[in-house]
Amino acid sequence: MSKRDYYEILGVERNISEKDLKKAYRRVAMKFHPDRNPDDKDAEEKFKEASEAYEILSDSQKRAAYDQYGHDGVNPQMGGGGGAHNFSDIFGDVFGDIFGGAGGGRGRGGPQRGSDLQYTLQVDLEQAVKGTTAKIRVPTLVACKPCGGSGAKPGSKPVQCSTCGGVGQVRMQQGFFSVQQACPTCHGQGTIISDPCNSCNGQGRVEESKTLSVKVPEGVDTGDRIRLSGEGEAGPAGGQAGDLYVQISVKPHDIFERDGANLYCEVPVNFVDAVLGGELEVPTLDGRVKLKVPAETQTGKLFRLRGKGVTPVRGGSKGDLMCRVVIETPVNLSNKQKELLREFQTATKADKHSPRQSSWFEGMKEFFN
Repeated sequence: MSKRDYYEILGVERNISEKDLKKAYRRVAMKFHPDRNPDDKDAEEKFKEASEAYEILSDSQKRAAYDQYGHDGVNPQMGGGGGAHNFSDIFGDVFGDIFGGAGGGRGRGGPQRGSDLQYTLQVDLEQAVKGTTAKIRVPTLVACKPCGGSGAKPGSKPVQCSTCGGVGQVRMQQGFFSVQQACPTCHGQGTIISDPCNSCNGQGRVEESKTLSVKVPEGVDTGDRIRLSGEGEAGPAGGQAGDLYVQISVKPHDIFERDGANLYCEVPVNFVDAVLGGELEVPTLDGRVKLKVPAETQTGKLFRLRGKGVTPVRGGSKGDLMCRVVIETPVNLSNKQKELLREFQTATKADKHSPRQSSWFEGMKEFFN
């Protein structure tokens, strides 16, 4: 057992996370790996120390014992929980994505699950709110019908690989540890096709586009996913098919904007109705409704129409429609209309009929003074 501080060996702080600890070990182990440093005893010793350090610190119980008692806490001769160090298992856990797995004894032969697919489905806001059924066409890999996905010509079948014995992997010794790799003969399948199918050339899968019906539930929003089980790519060697994930994308709407369960829209109001009050027709996804605008309504005022929003797809009460008032400035006025407005301007200039404007000017004076 190394007497050096385990954290120092890996070059990390004592409060390092498990994820960063793994990265640190990879960095040190790759630097001092015996294959990169042949006949270098010092590098081999540092590689062993790094593996020992990671074996202790990656185990929460051993790490706690080491933090409290030091090396005595993990020394099996002192009653600690250190145990024997299996460098092959450690190296395989951390570098399995590079070297194809090591020390785990897990075979990969036989049928494998097919890949999952993703399809982006664009829907209108009305369809997203009320739900719909859409037809989509998806290019994918499906099991070859003549050979049933086996890849072997009809009437024959794949035979067991003699190199790996059907396991799909072989173990190779590299120095003081062993590495488990995909079998070079069958490429990890565990079987060999001596007489391949003419339709798929021994692949067991062929490219095909299929039409599917997707039920879009009411209340979905952009980013929601619908899973269609078994509609992904067929697995190699007759393996189970993956899944198809339909990603929802809601198109922008000309009138409404959505925020969660609520809908928002702008309602233009002429300034006479805003001053004197009035009644307007406003659109909803269920049809038109009447909206009463009280006298002296200011631009930006929000009116809530309860229950005119969206029912969330994951449950909950239906949202509301929020109508934001926008006071509209008249255009294309006649000379008489302009004269009447000037008279109105003169008549209202002496009194404080514009509270926001008055308070704004007062604030501006205070700012400059």
